[in-house]
Amino acid sequence: MYRIVDLYDTDHTLAKDYLLSFRYPWEALKGIKDMIISLGKTLGDDYVEVSPQVWVHKTATVFPSAYLGAPCIIGAGTEVRHCAFIRGAALVGDNCVVGNSVELKNVILFDNVQTPHYNYVGDSILGYKSHMGAGSITSNVKSDKTLVVIKNGDERIETGIKKVGAMLGDYVEVGCNSVLNPGTVIGRHSNVYPTSCVRGVIPEGCIHKNDGTIVRKV
Repeated sequence: MYRIVDLYDTDHTLAKDYLLSFRYPWEALKGIKDMIISLGKTLGDDYVEVSPQVWVHKTATVFPSAYLGAPCIIGAGTEVRHCAFIRGAALVGDNCVVGNSVELKNVILFDNVQTPHYNYVGDSILGYKSHMGAGSITSNVKSDKTLVVIKNGDERIETGIKKVGAMLGDYVEVGCNSVLNPGTVIGRHSNVYPTSCVRGVIPEGCIHKNDGTIVRKV
């Protein structure tokens, strides 16, 4: 349930070929920066290199107070709004929203992803049409600084990586002011209640409630 092919329709990202070279999404985190640099060199005339290794589609809207750190790619029809902080290594797809005071770092955002208000998204991959409610964030480093482990019941998958945020499948909805702890994986079409503290794996088509209960959608 946490393979790339289980979580994502890769036709909705420029990173399709890159992602399909891995089994699990967190395996792709280490190479996002280099992938963006290589991909940027292949983009056509519809993209403008507005500064070194920063490519923005001609139909994208980037507000004057937004910061675009290298390398990054901003897709067609995407809005990068006031005071957004893209630190770098960010591939943002088509028709996305990167909103006020949102920070992105080492991420892949598929097409039609919305991170519209006060979100931190680091070392994460957000699937097609996923949405993070206002104030929801990905926590990407454990408090004891040990390597992140993906936990699903009694199953443990060692990532071998210190920084792993959240892997959101297609159509995931994350409620306002929720925290997705390091190594969170959320299956397609699942919802997280507002103000939730999420750990581990949420299967496809489920609801995560505030008390940590996970139920199947009816």
